[in-house]
This record gives sequence, structure tokens and C-alpha cells, in this order.
Amino acid sequence: MFDVAVFGSLFLTLFVIMDPPGITPIFLALTSGRPAKVQRRMAWQAVAVAFGVITVFGILGQQILDYLHVSVPALMIAGGLLLLLIALDLLTGKTDEPKQTKDVNVALVPLGMPLLAGPGAIVSVILAVQHADSVASQVSVWAAIIAMHVVLWLTMRYSLVIIRVIKDGGVVLVTRLAGMMLSAIAVQQIINGVTQVVQGA
Repeated sequence: MFDVAVFGSLFLTLFVIMDPPGITPIFLALTSGRPAKVQRRMAWQAVAVAFGVITVFGILGQQILDYLHVSVPALMIAGGLLLLLIALDLLTGKTDEPKQTKDVNVALVPLGMPLLAGPGAIVSVILAVQHADSVASQVSVWAAIIAMHVVLWLTMRYSLVIIRVIKDGGVVLVTRLAGMMLSAIAVQQIINGVTQVVQGA
């Protein structure tokens, strides 16, 4: 009742796309300045949102995209543009403003979606569910999805120790580094989307 090959393949794919080590500096940058208890809650919320989005698209993904007449490249470009806006905020230091702490829950957007549950992860899950033609394959697919989200939660939850070590100056450095990384991810996502549009045409 379990297909190790299917589990391993999807888990590795999601690990590369969702990138737990790479998400660490971005998570630290977006949640810096908040109490540790709030940061821990945000780690949990981000993973819960990502899991919810991935689950919905895993079950109804193709139908949702078809109903809205949205192509996968369009999803990629939109996600890339949203990430680019957030990356610019990180690079310019606008996330340090107090209103950001009170008004915006970054655990939902951009952490939960589109950073964790981005177009790449969504498409991978849609394809994996479609190709799982037996009960064992389906169980393995969903086990891989759950395992990946557990890894993401553990990574973000224990990355908070880093903040206590690097102090405020380090947080600023991490924030700028995260902004650069996020802008590169965003631009790459837009390029991938445009490339697919051109190839499709």
C-alpha cells in the first residue's frame, strides 16, 4: 500500500521547488521584529496555508484552472510579479515599518502563498495526483506532500534560533540578502512563464 519510488520522486521535487534551506532567510527577514511566540505562530500558519492551497489544487487543480481559463504560465507570471513586489520591499527596508507588523500577516502572503505554495509546487502536485493511478500511488503522493510540509515547519520553527545569535545587525543583512534571493526567484519565475507562453504559441 505504499510506493517508495513515487514518494521519493515527489518529495525530492517539492524539496527543490519549496527549498526549505532557502526559505529560512526570507522567513527570518519577513518576521523579524516580532515576538518569538508570534514568529512561531507564523511558521505554523505559513505551513498550514501552503498545505491548504496544495491540497485544494491537488484535488481540484485542473478543474479550477480550466474553469477560470487560467494557464499555468499565467499563474507563474502572476506569482513572480507578486514575489518581486515583496522582494523590493525587503531590499528597500520597507518591511521595517511598524504598520507592517500590525496590519499584514506575512505568514499568509507571501510566505504561505506564493512562496511555499507557488506555481511550481502546485503544478508538480497536480501532475503527481493525475499520474497516481493506484491506491498505493495516491497514498504515496499525499504522504510526500505531508512530509514536505513537516520539513518546512521544522526548518522555519528552528530557524528562529538564528535570530537570537545574529542580533539586529545580522537581521538587516539577512533581510537584504533575502530580498536579493527573492527577486532572483521572482524574475526566474516570470522568465519561465514567458518562455512557456512563447513555446506554446
